[in-house]
Amino acid sequence: MSRIANRIEEALTFQAVEVTKTAQKLKEQGQDIISLGIGEPDFTAPAIVVETLNHAAEAGLSGYSPALGIAPLRAEIANYYKKRFGASVNPEQVIITSGASGALSLACLSTLNPGDEILMPDPAYPANSNFIICAGAKPRLIPCTAEERFQLSAEKIIANWNSNTRGILIASPSNPTGTSVDAEELKKILKAVKERNGLVIMDEIYLGLSYDHDPVSALAIDPDIIVINSFSKYFHMTGWRLGWMIVPEDIVPAVEKLASSLCICPPTLAQHAAITCFTDEAMAIYEKRRLAFKERRDYLLPELERLKLNVPVAPDGAFYIYADISYYADNSEKFAQDLLNEAGVVVIPGLDFGPEHASRMIRISYATGLDRLKEAIARMEPFLQNQANKKSIELPQILS
Repeated sequence: MSRIANRIEEALTFQAVEVTKTAQKLKEQGQDIISLGIGEPDFTAPAIVVETLNHAAEAGLSGYSPALGIAPLRAEIANYYKKRFGASVNPEQVIITSGASGALSLACLSTLNPGDEILMPDPAYPANSNFIICAGAKPRLIPCTAEERFQLSAEKIIANWNSNTRGILIASPSNPTGTSVDAEELKKILKAVKERNGLVIMDEIYLGLSYDHDPVSALAIDPDIIVINSFSKYFHMTGWRLGWMIVPEDIVPAVEKLASSLCICPPTLAQHAAITCFTDEAMAIYEKRRLAFKERRDYLLPELERLKLNVPVAPDGAFYIYADISYYADNSEKFAQDLLNEAGVVVIPGLDFGPEHASRMIRISYATGLDRLKEAIARMEPFLQNQANKKSIELPQILS
């Protein structure tokens, strides 16, 4: 009998991590590698947040916190949703977690039963499937097209709902596409799920990083859902491992029961520091950085099109671009590996995000500085020219 649980066979390997491991080995050998892979902002926590952490440590505030988080931080998050997104949230509904991963784990373990089915778009962030699998339920990926912004629609949810369907897990803006669900479509989605007495888990980790319109929280449309968020992306605190979830009040006791034993509490010092994230001083810094991400996106999109790496849907949020390599290749894994080995540029092959578009799509992260993005484009040009030569295709005016 194997000592390894069967769920490990079902769990998806996170290719982004595997590619990063390879890139790290090349770095250790002295190669200059530009990572457009992992979605980790090059910005870090503002000085005011770090100073608050230090003050909390000096004050001895490093003991266990309540399992659901400290009350002042829960109140700040509730107020943030009211001021920023127009969503009325009771602080008692806010649960602080060890990152968004901790929130997703608690959400799935608290609400899903073995055999339940959760609908997700293809493409989607692969780790989300693993949280569902570890709860004994089944993720079901529904192929989504560029015309649908690579997002689930109410029509597809209705068409794919069956007796085992428990609900949906969707992200807006999305990883890997950077696309948001249209506000009117989101209303239809939430209505369709509610009519079927279903569960909505809404990933809003990148909601603060919206560029072309005011961000819409699903909580402002339907307060009876589960929302996941994090201090990692918009607040640039990836290694602090701090996130939150907002849940209907009747679900809070179930989450607390699990959190108090599985997690004990979120990182206490990080919680005290995170209160400062919502000050006017810190928010002004985050807004300036958001505009820096937008500048990077606006630089990359025309450059990728010039290089015939087609972007079927321009991203309106997060810091990802979902690009089509089919002009050059029909195997995104090999393409990504060759790009790394020959040009020293990391991108993530489409296999990570679902089978429907796996062979022809890559994810490009612009969570790195503009100077490095420009260098990456410069390195990609001769690489792509070589790819074109191998296929004997014309690539007019590719070189600047």
